[in-house]
Amino acid sequence: MDLVVIGLGYVGLPLVREACRAGLQVGGLDRDPRVVSGLEAGRSHIDDVSGAEVEQMVAAGFTASQDEAILKDARTVVICVPTPLSEDGGPDLTAVRGATGTVARNLTAGTLVVLESTTYPGTTEEVVLPILEESGLVAGQDFHLAFSPERIDPGNAVYGVRNTPKIVGGVTPACASAAAAFYGKFVDTVVQAKGTREAEMAKLLENTYRHVNIALVNEMAVFCNELGIDLWDAIDCAATKPFGFQAFRPGPGVGGHCIPIDPNYLSYKVRSLGYPFRFVELAQEINDRMPRYIVERTQQLLNREGKPLKDTQILLLGVTYKADIADQRESPARPVARRLRRLGADLTFHDPYVGSWEVDGSEVPSAGADLAEALRQADLAIVLADHTAYDAETLIEHARLLFDTRGRTRGVSHESVELL
Repeated sequence: MDLVVIGLGYVGLPLVREACRAGLQVGGLDRDPRVVSGLEAGRSHIDDVSGAEVEQMVAAGFTASQDEAILKDARTVVICVPTPLSEDGGPDLTAVRGATGTVARNLTAGTLVVLESTTYPGTTEEVVLPILEESGLVAGQDFHLAFSPERIDPGNAVYGVRNTPKIVGGVTPACASAAAAFYGKFVDTVVQAKGTREAEMAKLLENTYRHVNIALVNEMAVFCNELGIDLWDAIDCAATKPFGFQAFRPGPGVGGHCIPIDPNYLSYKVRSLGYPFRFVELAQEINDRMPRYIVERTQQLLNREGKPLKDTQILLLGVTYKADIADQRESPARPVARRLRRLGADLTFHDPYVGSWEVDGSEVPSAGADLAEALRQADLAIVLADHTAYDAETLIEHARLLFDTRGRTRGVSHESVELL
């Protein structure tokens, strides 16, 4: 194999697709038998890779397997396994250690090993390198080792693996050169970092930047409501400045794997030095409290209409973490629903990308596919994901009362619509 990817999820599978398109002989290793059998049958389990594309990959020679023997004599191995948060708030490296140990058992001289899983600075050299060298081979001498942060943006129709610049940082300059040469086969632009720590930090810097700025506008949304200021209009006005400003917009919280999770890796590392990373911790606090604030605003809206929250029919519009995809990882819709339910609300949901939905193991009824009818049946509808299907005209025409946390109706003045 020219390449074996360990972990065939949101990061690994798009990487496999691009490598196959470039003519590489590619294999994939995944512990989930459903993932492997699905790919063998030409089915995809993620938004960004279609079933037709999986069929093309298989036709090009792609092999998915649960057997680590697929790693034997692989020229390049890329690790794309999950790194969730552990109980102490740091990264849970169980999957990384497990995957690295698997590589070590099958490592041969001349192999390039790349870690793409997001983690704290130092992981590649402090955790991955020692495990790999248990093979008896030496990094930078017998095999190459590098870190290259994934930059996958699920649902992004413009930027993918090929046209998003790829950062690589090697344990040695030769390792960096080997990684750059590998990714250069199917990525338009490769950027070499000074080392693995700089490459690891680059990923965390990108996501911490977004995390902090989202928290800024979320906090502004709270007090702008009290001051009677249309924050959405203020942001649109500020965004006309051609320099020095990037528009971020408020919402019901943050979701996905990156924003709610990754900045905590950096905070964890900083705390190990003996002091807090205040920006990250404050941003986390602000963004985490947004679902509670959404419920408080919901109660206020119903009180204004003379209705109690208990036993009121509330429709949640969009339960994924971002627009026009099925990905529910860390979606703020779940804590919103959890709190509404505890307060006695009668919930239903509508989402064109989700057929069934559970909160804490209990099913939330679907309102059906007919959006207009679902809006008419509910006492209050809350827009939680800005799917394209939720156009302003439909929402305003059919909703009795609408709480728009995503700005789908911004710029429209209507007595039944409330913007975050």
